[in-house]
Amino acid sequence: MDRAEKAILTLPECLYLEVTNRCNLRCPACVQYRGMPEPPRDLTLAETHRIAAQLTTLEKVVLHGIGEPLLNEALPEIIGYFKDRAVHVLFNSNALLLTSEKAAQMIDRGLDELRISMDAAGANTYASVRGSHQFTQLVRNLEILMRLKREKRRQQPRVSAWLVGTRENIRDLPAMTLLASRLGIDEVYLQRLVYPLDGPGYGLAERRQAVTDPAPEIQEVLAESVQLGRQLGVTLNASGLVPFEQSLQSISPEEAPWRRCRRPWQVIYVTAWGNVLPCCIAPFATWAYGTLILGNAFRQSLVDIWNGAAYGEFRRKHQSDEPPDNCRGCGVEWSL
Repeated sequence: MDRAEKAILTLPECLYLEVTNRCNLRCPACVQYRGMPEPPRDLTLAETHRIAAQLTTLEKVVLHGIGEPLLNEALPEIIGYFKDRAVHVLFNSNALLLTSEKAAQMIDRGLDELRISMDAAGANTYASVRGSHQFTQLVRNLEILMRLKREKRRQQPRVSAWLVGTRENIRDLPAMTLLASRLGIDEVYLQRLVYPLDGPGYGLAERRQAVTDPAPEIQEVLAESVQLGRQLGVTLNASGLVPFEQSLQSISPEEAPWRRCRRPWQVIYVTAWGNVLPCCIAPFATWAYGTLILGNAFRQSLVDIWNGAAYGEFRRKHQSDEPPDNCRGCGVEWSL
């Protein structure tokens, strides 16, 4: 039986848990730039227990969504709870709040991965893309984190640097690779820009700012970054299901690439208000937020939501030629 038609599905092994939807930045490429549909809120440790206890199959938890996880004061305890369950734990962060105390907590609690949203190699680009003049603070915080890892003789958390490619910052990729090497970070990721398909964009999150089917000079930038990475021992990766060299190439919607995405069968995303969404890209991809809510983890069991009518209809449409609005750009306009 096709997955989209299967009546009872095994609960997912991966949970995206939005520990907060608050942020200390307002980046022009983020959906927060124009304000969020859900009011500001932090998830509590008790709520985390209540949600995660239902997922007996859980192997991986991602403690981010729309917001900066380090703003949640319960984050160390939340990490510790999942590590006590032998779950792989990671989150994205802009690292501006990563004090030496918080860095030590992340290391001591056993955080497996920390993905740094860097998006630049210098202060000017950082200010343009991130709307912040704290690039020096970011680098200083990462130096502290990497020093503490050495002092504690820990391999975890594995640290990676991420760049959401736009026309504003794509040329920073070689220099960012150099900076990552200097900091002791051996993974750099390139991610395609996600923006609304219909209606006005917000800040940098518009189609005209996206880097798709790059011109020869940008291809040279990518090749230079890969070469530098090989020389320095820094791996260049791409988000999604494609090799780095292909990550910015467009795919025709006639190929229906969204069908290759397995998130509706493998991942569950819970916001700070308990709303269950189909994936972490969903709130970025459309303004019709209400159509993305498949249930609420504070009012329903995750088993009922996961196997409910709303999720079933979403999966059915996902495998069709006319997918849900928030899926239309996946693999076409941005990464799967």
